[in-house]
Formats: sequence, structure tokens, C-alpha cells
Amino acid sequence: MKSGYQKYKTTSIQSASREKLLLMLYEGAIKFTKRAIIAVEKGDIGERGMNVGRVYDIILELNNTLNHEAGGELSANLEQLYMFMTSQLTQANIKNDVVPLQHVLKLLETLYDGWSRAVEQLKRENSSGL
Repeated sequence: MKSGYQKYKTTSIQSASREKLLLMLYEGAIKFTKRAIIAVEKGDIGERGMNVGRVYDIILELNNTLNHEAGGELSANLEQLYMFMTSQLTQANIKNDVVPLQHVLKLLETLYDGWSRAVEQLKRENSSGL
């Protein structure tokens, strides 16, 4: 049986705009990357593996949703970044190393910031009738 919070979370995901879903994916990837870093620092291999796996899955989902026709060079660049991040995640998991996770975290936070700004700009343009 689902708790009230789980029902709320499911409803918020199902009713979110594409832009909001994109930001939610980045938020999740950032959260799980931070958890993986903490797990490495604590020596918790199981927790590290679980969180690295979650980040990996999110990045693959982000990559799979790229629209190369509409996105052109931007989509190609994002695909390269996503593939670099998955490689870093693999290295972090194999070597139990926090440095590749820190690289991934920095990239995710930078991308999240950029997408957040783009979404806000889009909202402003739509609300002003441009």
C-alpha cells in the first residue's frame, strides 16, 4: 500500500510538464551522486553501488530522450557529456573512487543550473506573450 507521500510523488511526476520532469531527473541524479560520494567516503560498497546505479539509469534516460533532429549540435554535445558521465560512474564504481563522482556532480549541477535558467526564461517569454 502506498503512503500519502508516495501517492503525492507519483501524482506530481505524472502531472509535471516536460520541463519540470527534466529538472526532476537532474535533481534526482544530483541527490544520488551526493549519496554515492558519502557512501564511498564511508566505505559502504552496497550503498555506493545502488546510488551509482540510480545515477547511471537517470543519465541513460536523459540520453535516450535527446531529440537529435530538433536539438542538432546541442543534442550531440549533451550525448557526449552523458557518455562521459556514465564512463566516470563506471570508474567510480570499479575503483571505489570519489573523484569521478565529483566530476559527475559538477557536470550535473552545471547542466541543472543551465536548464533551470532556460526554463525560467521560457516561462517569462510565454507569460509576456513573446
